[in-house]
Amino acid sequence: MPFCVIKSRTIKIFLAMVIVVVLLAISFEGGAAALVWFGNSSRMVPIYKVDTEEKQVAISFDAAWGADKTQEIIDVLAEYNATATFFLVGFWVDKYPEMVKAIDEAGLEIGTHSNTHPDMAKLSKESIKSELEISMSKISAITNKQVEVFRPPFGSYNNTLLKTCDELGLKAIQWDVDSLDWKGLSAGEVTNRVIKRAGAGSIILMHNNADHVVDSTRLTLDYLTKNGYKVTSVGELIYKDGYTIDANGVQHKK
Repeated sequence: MPFCVIKSRTIKIFLAMVIVVVLLAISFEGGAAALVWFGNSSRMVPIYKVDTEEKQVAISFDAAWGADKTQEIIDVLAEYNATATFFLVGFWVDKYPEMVKAIDEAGLEIGTHSNTHPDMAKLSKESIKSELEISMSKISAITNKQVEVFRPPFGSYNNTLLKTCDELGLKAIQWDVDSLDWKGLSAGEVTNRVIKRAGAGSIILMHNNADHVVDSTRLTLDYLTKNGYKVTSVGELIYKDGYTIDANGVQHKK
């Protein structure tokens, strides 16, 4: 009898391990996130980085407050023949519609960063949908383009948010390189943080109105381009279909 008990427990442990492995391998192909297993529950994970052999990185700017440095960022990107993604909050779009137009006309990608910049993991599904749809509508009204990427405010997300993104055709985007430019770091400090952490497939987080964002953008682009990297928008970096996302948020091409 004791032998049977031990064998039964062994089988249960083995089956549990198999389930975990299977869940880690699951992804929603072409969707906003992957379903992975954390402890006793499953959780969806957005895109943090892309698995690629190409020396390509994406640079992104979150815009919620202020716009006085945005045109300079656009100009610096043009100097280096680089593109980028600007994640815009709805109330920023309301306040700076001409700047939204300038970003779009410069050939840069525009994504949504919500409508009012709340912690969306704390919202109901209805409120999440409203935040996304309203902000997308505001952007599209100016650019006449569909919004395809979304960055959660504060990087906060849950399954409800990511499932809603899926339903709306949005790719949920995080980052693997945080510049921490919002902390008031010098241009050199920001650049050093980025170049030490960036590699093929990285998604770099910056902010359009950080104190030294213009200089740090120039220094970062100068380093990356001189070292053979192509600097693009998020949309140009990520796979649109035929992919999986692992437990670390790395997107892999099937």
